[in-house]
Amino acid sequence: MGKKIVVLNGSPRPNGNTAALVQAFAEGAEQAGHAVTVFALGSMEIHGCRGCFGGHSSRDCPCVQQDDMNRIYPAVRESDVVVLASPLYYWNLSGQLRTTVDRLFALEEGDGNLLRGHGRTGALLMAAEGHGFDDVLLYFDHLMEHLQWENLGHVLAGGNCAVGDIAGKPALDQARALGSSIA
Repeated sequence: MGKKIVVLNGSPRPNGNTAALVQAFAEGAEQAGHAVTVFALGSMEIHGCRGCFGGHSSRDCPCVQQDDMNRIYPAVRESDVVVLASPLYYWNLSGQLRTTVDRLFALEEGDGNLLRGHGRTGALLMAAEGHGFDDVLLYFDHLMEHLQWENLGHVLAGGNCAVGDIAGKPALDQARALGSSIA
């Protein structure tokens, strides 16, 4: 039976280089028999975390804020794999993705931790103009450790600025292979 994979695409460009990585990854995963749900965070209404500690993980909508996170929470809850996809912004994830990751904390609050552990795995897909991925990899590795998710690895595609720069580059094959390697 295939895995349930959630991809959180933090790029504001719907047809950008990060989206191309996501598409290649999804193709590989779907060909391997997995179900992939992609959330394009740049077109969603997601507010920043208030730090209120008012979440209750067992509620359908665990956060006190009511926005498009309510579409993401159930998918993450039911997922086997969560993939973070983002352009590299100032040596880190995009604001759209960071905000979403912060808001996932509601699944750790209240009535039981529904985020950490649970046999989940995670991966990272990134496109960037440059090649300075060290800081974001450190963050991602720490996040995987905190969440107690197996780190499936990453595809880091540097040297891509304009939309379409990634076309024909090995990173697309690497993303497809990462998707198809999920067991």
